[in-house]
Amino acid sequence: MEQAVTTTTTKGIVIGLILVVMGIALYFTNMDTSGPARWLVILIFVIGIIWAVNNYGKQIDHNATFGNYFAHGFKVTAVVTVIMIIYIAVFINLFPEFKERAMEQARVEMEKGGKMSSDQISQTITLTKKFFMVFAIGGTLLTYIIFGALAAVIGAAITKKEPNAFHGDLNQTLQ
Repeated sequence: MEQAVTTTTTKGIVIGLILVVMGIALYFTNMDTSGPARWLVILIFVIGIIWAVNNYGKQIDHNATFGNYFAHGFKVTAVVTVIMIIYIAVFINLFPEFKERAMEQARVEMEKGGKMSSDQISQTITLTKKFFMVFAIGGTLLTYIIFGALAAVIGAAITKKEPNAFHGDLNQTLQ
């Protein structure tokens, strides 16, 4: 009896919810989300996508090509990305102090750099505050799509491939 294939949506929702819980936990434990903690979230995301591709391969008895595996991983990435964009938009609206904390952190970093005058720093902070939501959503989109695509490539590369044209997925192209 064939094993049922877990949908990309289901996998994406599970990975996305894990990341949301991690993000909330990091915020409420006052961890610096611009440092190593941010990379922990990205690492969990990448591992999740690789797991999703590998799990898909097992569920279909490895009857797929690199392209099929990559597509599966990228679809999971898309679902996670949408969840994270919704999360960041809601989070910023629910916790406006997050934005203020980020602006203060940015000001400190710019002052440390010593390359900008006080007026330039103030102008940059004002502009960033004005477009904060756009920057947050754009950054989230780019980060998750880029790392998700890389994870999908890694997952597709390391997952066993034994495509059989007469077994399993009818969406495969015959070679």
